[in-house]
Amino acid sequence: MQHLVISLLSPAVIAAVIAGVAAARRRFVVVQVAGTSMVPTFQPGDRVLIRRGGRAVLRRGQVVVFRRLQPGGAGSSGRASGLRETEWLIKRVAAMPGDKVPDQVAPGVHAAPGDVVPAGRLVVLGDGPTSRDSRHWGYLPVSEVLGVVIRRLS
Repeated sequence: MQHLVISLLSPAVIAAVIAGVAAARRRFVVVQVAGTSMVPTFQPGDRVLIRRGGRAVLRRGQVVVFRRLQPGGAGSSGRASGLRETEWLIKRVAAMPGDKVPDQVAPGVHAAPGDVVPAGRLVVLGDGPTSRDSRHWGYLPVSEVLGVVIRRLS
């Protein structure tokens, strides 16, 4: 009788584990940092855990990973077929929709004093002194955000 119960539970347990792993892979992704734009927070080669999605709960100060923008600040032309085919960048959210445009970013987004970040857009800045970010290519469309950095893995 005991072997029968174990035999009946085993497929259910295996299915639950497989479903859990699949759900985790859809929810989380590991990204390796390339470049120095986030030094000293992240070094080239650091691996970070990203929680995918969550665009509705983005907050100022969070570090996000997003699809590389094309010249002029436009999003990528057409979606890549997978994560590996896309070039991703990592930066810190400096201003949210409705926030005042930071002074150091105003020239890059053609904002007048007192202008606010438009709906559906973010201002992102690298932590490093040589970062190419919203100061250079303008607002980041929220739709290009893959997710939020949860923690460094290495």
